[in-house]
Amino acid sequence: MAPKKTKRVLVVGAGPGGLTAAMILGKRGYEVEVFEKQLEVGGRNARITLKDFHFDLGPTFLMLKEVLDRVFEEAGADSESLLRFKRLEPMYRLQFDDRQIEPTTDPEGMKQEIARVFPGRESTYERFIAREGARFSRLYPCLEQPYHTLRSMLSLRLFKALPHLALNKSLYDLLSGYFCDPKLSFTFTFQAKYLGMSPWECPGLFAIIPYIEHHFGIYHVFGGLNRISEKMAEIAAGHGVKVHLNTSVRSLLLDGRSVSGVVLDDGREVRGDEVIINADFAQAMCTIVPPGILRKYTPERLAKKRFSCSTFMLYLGVDKIYQMPHHSIVFARDYRKNVEEIFKGDSFSDDFSFYVHNPSITDESLAPAGQSAVYILVPSANLRGKIDWNRDGQDIRARVLEALEKRGGMPDLRRHIVAEKMITPQNWQNDYNVYAGATFNLAHNFRQMLYLRPRNQFEELDHCYLVGGGTHPGSGLPTIYQSGLIAANLITALN
Repeated sequence: MAPKKTKRVLVVGAGPGGLTAAMILGKRGYEVEVFEKQLEVGGRNARITLKDFHFDLGPTFLMLKEVLDRVFEEAGADSESLLRFKRLEPMYRLQFDDRQIEPTTDPEGMKQEIARVFPGRESTYERFIAREGARFSRLYPCLEQPYHTLRSMLSLRLFKALPHLALNKSLYDLLSGYFCDPKLSFTFTFQAKYLGMSPWECPGLFAIIPYIEHHFGIYHVFGGLNRISEKMAEIAAGHGVKVHLNTSVRSLLLDGRSVSGVVLDDGREVRGDEVIINADFAQAMCTIVPPGILRKYTPERLAKKRFSCSTFMLYLGVDKIYQMPHHSIVFARDYRKNVEEIFKGDSFSDDFSFYVHNPSITDESLAPAGQSAVYILVPSANLRGKIDWNRDGQDIRARVLEALEKRGGMPDLRRHIVAEKMITPQNWQNDYNVYAGATFNLAHNFRQMLYLRPRNQFEELDHCYLVGGGTHPGSGLPTIYQSGLIAANLITALN
């Protein structure tokens, strides 16, 4: 639906949320300009290229593909014709110290896999799917609507969802009730890390995440998930959206408490009717909002908020192909102790869990023939912890590579590395403007969700909208796409 009078919308940041809003608003007839600090689009969904090896900077799991399909449709495009997808079966391998399991979305196959690895526990899987399916059907629609007014918290939809919120249970408390065996419970609760949280603190309502995996599946996008952002930028450009790369926003332009545009790093002022912020929320509040304007999200108050953990990353070009699954997670021997050490933040754990993305086993486009683009992620303390990443980064790198060789199924890895990039929590803050290096943004506890999370129609400033993981509905690609759609709909509703 085109606006009655063409309005100009400015978007700060070309991450997935900002691009979603831009392409949809462009399709609806708005004049849209996007300003991106980096040399490429995507934000934390961008591409890294090392020699002839290509990596996703951040997300590597595509869940709830239906949401992606919907936002492409809203922009007048068809994701299936623009991108090549592969549904992964099994979804991933989970490696414990004494056994491994490869979860699948096939219900009978999953019961057989549980029976193989955890004999006698398979009968509870059907109960998990049935009950968590009911929870998903009530809760997910609540994540599709905005909570920018107190009245929105009184909706009938949310009222009907209240019994499914599991207010008094953590994710681990809730799902261990199905599976009893701790390691089997970890199979369905490690997904708390997608939010940068501990399974023992993550609200039980997020049991919808493992359900989403098992019901809807996990997808790979050929060329990497970064191709989604690239295609979004192309769609947006087709609707007349201007995307300015290598263009930093110095500050918001304000008339009192109303946003009227942005000031670029070179001093130019660009005026707009509405401004969408897709930068890291807390970092943006501390840097591009002039001092003395904010009341609720001042730097001092943000310092008291709860934030997610961070991640230590290695991107390795390797001159061989490892016969490992597309996705593998190797658990610490004492997983709960490892998680507690991450959130305590005093030191890097001696016994740590890690994730290996080995997409070259599926996608030959990411590396030269016979070689691999391998991505390693280790959940780590954010910068509120005591680790000195500048001093200890190389030592931690050596420990991670040793663990990959001893526990990760890559016994000769170090001899085959031909290209490499390392990102520490310090790099996330310094190079990618991520507040405290907290790669999953504000924590998703009950005091920082729905109406209590920074709102899509930002409550502190007029004509200002938020998209991305720091606002509603939260972190993760599907919910970030949803935030872009919500912001676009809120702006459209003004006309």
